[in-house]
Parts: sequence; C-alpha cells; structure tokens
Amino acid sequence: MTYPFLKSALALVLGLSLTSAPVAAQSDDGDPGAYLAARISLSDYQYRDAAYWFTRALLADEDNTFLLEGLVLAQIGQGDFALAAEAADRFVALNGRGIAANIALLVRDVQAGDYAGLLAAPPERSIGNLMDKLVLAWAEFGQGKMSEAVTRFDEISATDGLKPFGLYHKALALAAVGDFGTADKILSGEAAGPLIVNRRGVIAHAQILSQLERPADALALLDRSFGNEPEPELMALRAALVAGQTVPFDAVRTAQDGMAEVLFSLAIALNGEAEPSYTLLYAAAATALRPDHTEAVLLNAGLLEQLGQQELAAEAYGRIPPDHPAFYTAELGRISTLFALERKDEGLAALQALSTRFPDLSVVQMSYGDALRREERFAEAAAAYTAAINLVGEPEARHWGLFYARAVAHERAGMWDQAEPDFRKALALNPDQPQVLNYLGYSFVDQGTNLDEALELIERAVALRPDAGYIIDSLAWAYFRLGRYQDALEPMERASLLEPVDPVVTDHLGDVYWAVGRQLEARFQWRRALSFDPEEKDATRIRRKLEIGLDAVLVEEGAPPLITAPDDI
Repeated sequence: MTYPFLKSALALVLGLSLTSAPVAAQSDDGDPGAYLAARISLSDYQYRDAAYWFTRALLADEDNTFLLEGLVLAQIGQGDFALAAEAADRFVALNGRGIAANIALLVRDVQAGDYAGLLAAPPERSIGNLMDKLVLAWAEFGQGKMSEAVTRFDEISATDGLKPFGLYHKALALAAVGDFGTADKILSGEAAGPLIVNRRGVIAHAQILSQLERPADALALLDRSFGNEPEPELMALRAALVAGQTVPFDAVRTAQDGMAEVLFSLAIALNGEAEPSYTLLYAAAATALRPDHTEAVLLNAGLLEQLGQQELAAEAYGRIPPDHPAFYTAELGRISTLFALERKDEGLAALQALSTRFPDLSVVQMSYGDALRREERFAEAAAAYTAAINLVGEPEARHWGLFYARAVAHERAGMWDQAEPDFRKALALNPDQPQVLNYLGYSFVDQGTNLDEALELIERAVALRPDAGYIIDSLAWAYFRLGRYQDALEPMERASLLEPVDPVVTDHLGDVYWAVGRQLEARFQWRRALSFDPEEKDATRIRRKLEIGLDAVLVEEGAPPLITAPDDI
C-alpha cells in the first residue's frame, strides 16, 4: 500500500521548483537514486529538495525509518509541520526514535489542544529533560490545573541548572492568569533572587508592571535594559507608558503560547552553542505554534540564512507584516538574502525604500551605506553614513564603526581631507581598534606621508592582532616604503603565509623580493598575484612590472627607483 501522507507530500513538492528534476527508476529494492539525492540534499540543508527526494524514495520503500526520519527533518526545515507530523506518526509506529519526530508530534498535539495526551505520553516521546518538564507544566496549565502547573514549575526551579527556566515560565503562567503581583516578584528577583531574562522577558516584565499601574517602574526597566535606542517596538511601548495607557500583557496568553515560549527558550539557549540545523528544529516549532512570535520568526529566518537557504529565509522574513514594529529588522534580513542570491539591484532598491521609510533609524541608514560601499558607490555610501551619524547624538565608544565606515567611503572616493578626520574620530572613540589603526596607518604609507606615525599605528595594530595577515602586510609595506627592505622581508613572507591567495599581499611580496635583489622570485610572485584575480588597475601594473621590472615602472610613474642588490638566484 501507499500511505496517504506520501501522496499528499509528493503532490505538494511537485509544485515547487523541482519539476525539472530527473525521475529516478523504482524497483522492489527501493529507489537508490532518490535515496542518494535525499541524503545529499539534507546534508546540504536543501530542505525542499530533500523533502522531494525522501518522498520519492519512500514511494519505493514505505517502511524505511531512515527515510521517514529524513522526511521529518526536511519538512520541519521548510516549515511544514502538518506533513512532518504525518511522517513522524509512521516513523514512531515503526519503532523509530528521534527528537525531530517528537517535536513534530508535540506541535501537532499542542495545536489540537491534546494536553491530556501530552501528560500521558510515553517516555519514547522525550525531547530532553528540561523540555519534557516544561511541556508537562504547560500541559497542566492547558487543562486548567494551575496548582499542578505551579508545582511542576517549582520542581524545575529546584533542579540544579534549571532554576532560571522554571522561574521564568512560572512567572509567565502566573501573569497569563492575571497574577501580575507574584509574576513581578519573580521577574524582579524579589521572590527567588536575581533572574536574567532575554529581551522578550524584559518586555513581558514591563507589560506586567503596566498592568500593576506602575508605568514609571516599567519605563525605568526599559531604560536600564535598552538605553535610549530608537527601536520602533520599544518606542511604541515607551510612548504608551508615558501616555498613561495600560499596556496589555500578551507575552503568553494561552497554553499554546506557553509551549511556543518553551521552544523559543530552548532555541535561544542553543543558538550559537549547537549546530544551526539543530537549533532550527526548536525555532521552527515555536514559529509553527505561534506565527506572531516575532523573535521566533526572526530567529528561524536567521538560522535558515546561516544554513545557506536564502529563499526559505526570505520567505520567513516576509512573514513579518509591513505595519509591525519589527518590520525593518525583517526587511533588513530579507534584503541580505537578496544580496546573497546575487539580486543586488533588488536589494539596493529595497534598502533605498527602507531608508526613506525609516529615516530616523541609524541601523537602516548604516545598512544602506554598507551596501552602497560594497557596490563601490562610495560618495553615496558616505552620505548614508552621514545620515546615520547625525542620528546618534553625542557619539559613544560603540559608534566608532560608523565613523570608520564613513572614513573608508571617503578614502575610496578620493576625499582624503574628509576621510582622515573620521579615522581619527573612530580612534578617539576606540583607541585600540586594530582595523582603524591599520587602515589609517596603511593609508599614510600608501600616500608616502606621515610614515613615522604610520609605522607606529601599524605596529600597535600588529600587537593587537598578531595573526592577521593583512595587518602584517601593512607593517611590511611600511618598512618597504621607508626603504627598510630587509626589515620588510620577514613580515611580508609571514603575511603571505597567512594570506596565501591574496593578490595584494602576493604582489607586495614580489616587490619586496625585487627590492632585496631576488628578482626571479619577485617575478614568480607577481605571476601568482595575477592568478588571484586582482583589480584591473593592479593587474595592469603587475603585468608592466613583469615586462620591464619594478624600477622602470617607478620611473614611469615619476617615483625614484629602488636601490637593489644583484639577483641572488
């Protein structure tokens, strides 16, 4: 027989971008072509392709638990929990065991409101100790058994290492039933000691304080946690509190919301610690249970982007509606996927529209400047950075990057008189920033000015980043420009080892070899530099050096020739 979910899954995926995929032959022994394609697709996180090929393979081998589990993973990856749960049902019926399948079944049961089933679930449905305990507590809540839910949350809080999770979710559950006073005592640390919560927890606490008619305390909490950052969601919350409005508590409204928060809590804890594909299981499940959970949607999209699934990521970012305060964040993420997909014109147009819509958000203006700078539209980039700088008020140490970025844009646009003050401002804000030290020092070296200061700046940068090849290259080049060719030799060779395929570093190594009389080696390095696809103006100069030598090129350029030793090769 053919299971219905396989037919429905195949019908769905055949309507995707795989209609031109080759059809693998089927046999009584399975479909080895589809099996291999499925494995490769899943290993590359190509979830749509993987869903197609696992489904095709299962049509020829319906009870293969490996294929079923792969299909579960692929469907979760592309966000289709209905099909994931159907595959998980069959997987479990065949005695398969796996966290992905259990997450898919959890989502299905929560969406169906089957909290009794969750409380009676066998040990084989385990997702992990903490997850299981939190699920049971929220399942009690879902059945209206608040006392039992609180008891379970307290048991979690009494477990070594799990206290913050138990306390946080207990506070959310209490607030969801209107006990804002006790929830505040937990979140403020009064009940059981300090509790560190994420951004979402701070906003939930501010909502609770508003419900307790303590808007001043809510504002103070927001200021302590976020400063005065002009972020739309926080600005709207602050405005409501200042106006004396009572802000509704919507962090968790139901048991399903609570389950989504559990999954999101685990995703946040795993993010950066586990493989993105594993963290995605929890983030995607949280999004499935609560599509308006903005932070979960953004995390889910960001994980897909990390995994190279730009189209799926763009779709995920697109789930944030244009009228939502977090829209600009989602749109920046979507634009990032456009650039990754080489759709640069679309990306720039979207960034321009976003910068016009959000003229008061420095992060948007800076992102627009970054994109323009990558496209070598340096004067326009500098203008965007200026707009961002004008929004920050009195610059703080954290704003050094803005001035550095504008300095680079000015320097690349040939406006050194405007670039140098920005480099120096960036250094004033962050005196030990190796990027700034190196770029300013290298610029002086390249211009042949302030060479003593340049050397001092670059030496500081090297001390801060001794393994950065591009910075060591700057040090060697400073020695070279000072005529200290032998001093330049060792750091330049070291830079070449650290940056073995960089055309600029390799070209510089050739120049240093020429200067110390090792002309055959110089020509060899120049040829290597040409193979690394240098910019055309650099390639033209390198070819000329190969034709007539570095000394003659310098004479052509109006510079004094080098004093070289005889060729020692």
